[in-house]
This record gives sequence, structure tokens and C-alpha cells, in this order.
Amino acid sequence: MRRHQAKVPLAWHVFDAPDETGRMRRIMSVSLPESVDAWRMVSARRAFAGELPISAMPRLCEVLADRAGVAQYEMAFGRDELGTACLDLKVRAPVTLLCQRTLEPFVLPLAVEVRLGMIRAENEEAGLPPGCEPLLIGADARLKPAEVIEDELLLALPLVPMDPQGALPAAEATSPDEDEAVANPFAILRELKRS
Repeated sequence: MRRHQAKVPLAWHVFDAPDETGRMRRIMSVSLPESVDAWRMVSARRAFAGELPISAMPRLCEVLADRAGVAQYEMAFGRDELGTACLDLKVRAPVTLLCQRTLEPFVLPLAVEVRLGMIRAENEEAGLPPGCEPLLIGADARLKPAEVIEDELLLALPLVPMDPQGALPAAEATSPDEDEAVANPFAILRELKRS
């Protein structure tokens, strides 16, 4: 007797990939669900990979010079070697910022790789292993994956964006008298002392 296999919709791309322990884990590349049950994702060891338009992240767009581009993400729920519920997140995104030195837009490639320890209350943060950032899960256990990606990109932004290739505009030429005054600010005091 032949079993009927369900076909995967074209929008979903399902593939298996090894996790850190070598076991195969099911990864889905799909438009990211709006919200998931965090604890069920951990129990099922679910993983997602795909792209998220930068324009779909409104808080991030508020600080950018341009909303163009996409963030590529990999998100894997599971437990670490100590049994801590965690979310491993990798995000790569080119973001357009305004250089604070030249006031010109430039593209900064952001790369985020973080392990988030899932906790139910703030007092559980101290029990997280080193290198594990806290991710507070509400009482309803709902988690919005796109917001987690957006939060991590916001945290990765530099406080003062500076284009590494940017150069200041050339300064205007100064007169020789101004150069001398700048070179020796005590010249005026010396002249007053002589008189």
C-alpha cells in the first residue's frame, strides 16, 4: 500500500541541516510567521531561515537614511548543553546610515550572531550561562520573530555612525596672519608685555 505524501507549498522550502551536536534539524525558509509560541518552538527545535525586508522593520527605519535592502536571517530554537531554552540568531543586513562626519549617506553591513536565553521573569537572567543574552518571554508565550530580528539590528547600530571611507571637505585656506595667530596663541600677550 502506497502512502500519500503531503506536498509542501511552493512558498515553503524545507531542508535538513545539522545542528551543533550533529543531529539533523528541520529548517524552513518561509516568510517569517508574525508570532509563534516560544516554548513550542523550543520543544520542536524549530529553525527558520530567509529574508526580511528592512522596510518591514519600522523602528529600525526611523534611524536609517534609506529603507532599501533585505536582512538575511537564520533563527534556531532549542536548548543548550545546560538545558537552557535558547534562540540562536544570525542576521546579515546592509543598512544605510547618515555619516555624522560628512553628513552623507553610506551603507554599513551589519552582522549579528547572538544566543538569546529565553526567560519567563527578569530574576531568571542571573541563571543564564555566560555569552547568553536574555530574551524575556511574556506570560502568553507569544514571540514575534521579526521584532527579535529588529531589536538585535538596532542594538548592533553604532552610536555615532561614521563612514570609514568618508573624508571631511577640504578646509578653506587661511591668511598668513591667521596662521601665525593660530600657531602661537600667546604672541599677543608677548607683545603686550613688551610695551
